[in-house]
Amino acid sequence: MNRREFSAGAACTVALAALGLPGSVWAQPKKPEDGADYISLDKRVPVEAPPGKIEVIEFFWYSCPHCNAFEPKLVNWIKKLPPDIVMRRVPVAFRDDFVPQQRLYYTLEAMGKLDDLHGKVFNTIHADHNVIDKEGTIVAWAEKQGLDKAKFQELYNSFSVSTKARKATQVQDAFKVQGVPALGIAGRYYTDGTMAGNMDRALQVTDYLIAEARKTK
Repeated sequence: MNRREFSAGAACTVALAALGLPGSVWAQPKKPEDGADYISLDKRVPVEAPPGKIEVIEFFWYSCPHCNAFEPKLVNWIKKLPPDIVMRRVPVAFRDDFVPQQRLYYTLEAMGKLDDLHGKVFNTIHADHNVIDKEGTIVAWAEKQGLDKAKFQELYNSFSVSTKARKATQVQDAFKVQGVPALGIAGRYYTDGTMAGNMDRALQVTDYLIAEARKTK
């Protein structure tokens, strides 16, 4: 979803091409081109991966239908990653009203519940059509998942979660993210479905950029 494009109707139309769903067409595989299929950043972005590892970031927004459709593809791709790749997710905030879902992500992380509930957030929004985009609805949802309400709310409003949400937006801006889902590789490359043609090919481009990053690791 482009950062200026928030209507569900428009988003779903673009999703057909961006996600490689039926109806999308793209050319025969070719070597990815800098400036066309991906961008090499002018300034490298600091990574959190330990030395000798290559970091890949998925930029996402829970309420984005593109990100929901991409999630199963990404999960399958992650399962096949070699041990020198470190994957992390960064929830974006193109506007202030995205911040509550940033906080939701980092609160689940702080509680050790991402593996259990990250996918359930997408299902709640896109399959069950429930709105969880403000503190009240988010806390109520968390309680329904069996989480301690007081502990969740304390972490949700904590300095550490606020700091992580703020840093997420800084990383998003450093990569010049134009829409989600998008991918950042090794702190120096950026690609998304618009550039690559669809998100299937964006993962292929990411594989290519991982190989490039290994050459200078």
